[in-house]
Amino acid sequence: MKIKKGEVHGLLGENGAGKSTLMHILYGLLSKDSGSGSIKINGEIASLESPQDAIALGVGMVHQHFKLIPPLSVTENVILGSEPVKFEKISLISRALRLLKLLLPIDINGAAKKISQIAKENGLDINPHAKIIDLPVGLQQRVEIIKTLYREAEILILDEPTSVLTPQEVDELFVTLQKFKESGRTIILITHKLREPMLLCDRISVLRDGELVGTVDRKDTSPEELAKMMVGRPVVFELEKIESEIGETVLSLEDVVVEDNRDLEKVKGITLNVRAGEILGIAGVQGNGQTELVEAIAGLRKLKSGKISVNGFDITGGSARFVRSKGVSHIPEDRHKRGLVLGFSIKENLSLGQHHTSPFATGPKDALLDLYEMATRSEVLVDQYSIKIQNIEAAVSTLSGGNQQKIVVARELAAFPKLILAAQPTRGLDVGATEYIRRVLLQRKAEGAAILLISAELDEIRNLSDRIAVIYDGRIVTMKTPDETTPEELGLFMAGHTDVSMEV
Repeated sequence: MKIKKGEVHGLLGENGAGKSTLMHILYGLLSKDSGSGSIKINGEIASLESPQDAIALGVGMVHQHFKLIPPLSVTENVILGSEPVKFEKISLISRALRLLKLLLPIDINGAAKKISQIAKENGLDINPHAKIIDLPVGLQQRVEIIKTLYREAEILILDEPTSVLTPQEVDELFVTLQKFKESGRTIILITHKLREPMLLCDRISVLRDGELVGTVDRKDTSPEELAKMMVGRPVVFELEKIESEIGETVLSLEDVVVEDNRDLEKVKGITLNVRAGEILGIAGVQGNGQTELVEAIAGLRKLKSGKISVNGFDITGGSARFVRSKGVSHIPEDRHKRGLVLGFSIKENLSLGQHHTSPFATGPKDALLDLYEMATRSEVLVDQYSIKIQNIEAAVSTLSGGNQQKIVVARELAAFPKLILAAQPTRGLDVGATEYIRRVLLQRKAEGAAILLISAELDEIRNLSDRIAVIYDGRIVTMKTPDETTPEELGLFMAGHTDVSMEV
């Protein structure tokens, strides 16, 4: 593969095709196994033993799975490894004096000002003094982007950089990336979204099963052709909604107020309901209370006030296990934090949440695990959801991000729940897997399940939802049906413009 200086090069492929692995080698996180093959940067053979080597050669990477330290602040994470110090010029007098840099105070305030300026210039609003542990996943991704911009990399590898941004924010990021291109920087864009390479990329390379299928010019291809190159068959982008009979209320929220980890109100008196046979989509910019709302319903976060009911049962303040026992499944937005135990096997992860009940629990007082039943169920789900694995005993940490997401979705939907909390259910999935997951959600809806769908993908919200609620600053600002609104109008509501008309 050859990537030209100053171009935006798209890298597409199914989950597990090798995209991130290839880029991790370029970034020095992984070493190639074979002695053959080479990497050249600006015509010179590059020896990349660590990310420091890559950074020194002007390569930066925004990772799909964040490389952040939760207890540290935004500023501390951004400058980690390249900490600015006061009187830095004095420490550069000679190589020996550079050691004094370790003894000088770190200029946190100066770095914070620079980070704020970078964030402002690129439309990536962030508090430089906030702790990473207190930030939702969308804002954490902004920190990763800022980290790369801070180091002024000449070659930027972006692994799914826009997965939690609104269409307007994506457009703003594209403007920034276009400026990078015009300044001579090179951008490698790893993405599952066909809209992005078709708007931004000069050329697009497609991988399948670790091999290069081909490289095409953007002007000579189409989303349909790229999808076919990725999965080897035509892909349906807009699914026909399955008509279903709307039943009784399954989920009821009454004036729910929820606080974040800093004891600040993030959900401010939300009242809504989701009925059987209905998909209610929640559209909003990440960080406006979606995370806290879903965690409160799932039993992972306590309410400050209000009431939550499922099928008439009051689950307010109940544990996650109690909530699940009432027929609730939860696809979390952060699969690593809430959805998987990375050190556990694929078989074990596919049984989590149900491992203490039949058919997985056996023996006196259900104290033993039926490993055969777990393995049998796992094999069925792996085949059904086309999860690419070596074997079900392998640690789930060895899988690609997309295949990890399939593990979570397969486990949660296989329980045939009455209520599905689907937070970013197709994040990181290729077009084929996304099509399948959406079909399953529509099928569960047709079977009578109530679904609360939270997604950063407005197309997904519009295509799947029967009703769309827009959340801003912890409140529902409008409720629409897909036919009553447009992506542009929804985007304005998501940005806090409540006086929006269809003519805008």
